[in-house]
Amino acid sequence: MGLQKRAGFYERRIFPWLNDRLTACADFLRLREQALGVARGRVMEIGFGSGANLAYYPEGVDSVVAVEPNEGMRRRAAALLPSARFSVDLLACEAERLPLEDRSFDTAVSILTLCSVSDPARAIGELHRVLRDEGRLIVVEHGLAEDAGVARWQNWLNPIQKVLGCGCHLNRPIKDLIGRGGFELETLRSFYSPGAPRTHGWITMGSARKSCSQSAQDPAEDARRTS
Repeated sequence: MGLQKRAGFYERRIFPWLNDRLTACADFLRLREQALGVARGRVMEIGFGSGANLAYYPEGVDSVVAVEPNEGMRRRAAALLPSARFSVDLLACEAERLPLEDRSFDTAVSILTLCSVSDPARAIGELHRVLRDEGRLIVVEHGLAEDAGVARWQNWLNPIQKVLGCGCHLNRPIKDLIGRGGFELETLRSFYSPGAPRTHGWITMGSARKSCSQSAQDPAEDARRTS
């Protein structure tokens, strides 16, 4: 999603409302709470959306820098920021180009975001860059299922999903992307979300540590593999 041109009415007005409705079910709210329980210190969150994660950050979080390129999402989030118990800086930029210093965050968060960034490998590379050594990446993402039959349907439906979901992909291999991005998988697990269609509900959830001995692979190469 580029910031150089103004988004259309659907992307600014309808999609933010629709996204909030679709991700407000009790099952998914529990996943948010479980995943974010290990967040600590200074947090970098990409795909902040309308701020749905704010209520689930634990006491150990000191501040959040929130990245959200969609102006409609930022408008909805603005109403929640004054009630946050920690400082929140909301940035209108993209995950692939973070205007932030190297090794300046303790925790990075991506919830339902790697599916829709234009270059997932580059976004993961940026999260790797801004995390302190041994920093933790927390994810709750849907992506390419391990079941070959479901994966075929995901590939077939993906062009439609990209239109309806403002760039959302059904078939990105989330765990592989994170592993190739310079992270050591810590508690990541994958499963079908209860109540969701299997094409949309293969969830990868948990955390990964920034590896001190491994840097992210060339994002341009990974982008070609996952486009």
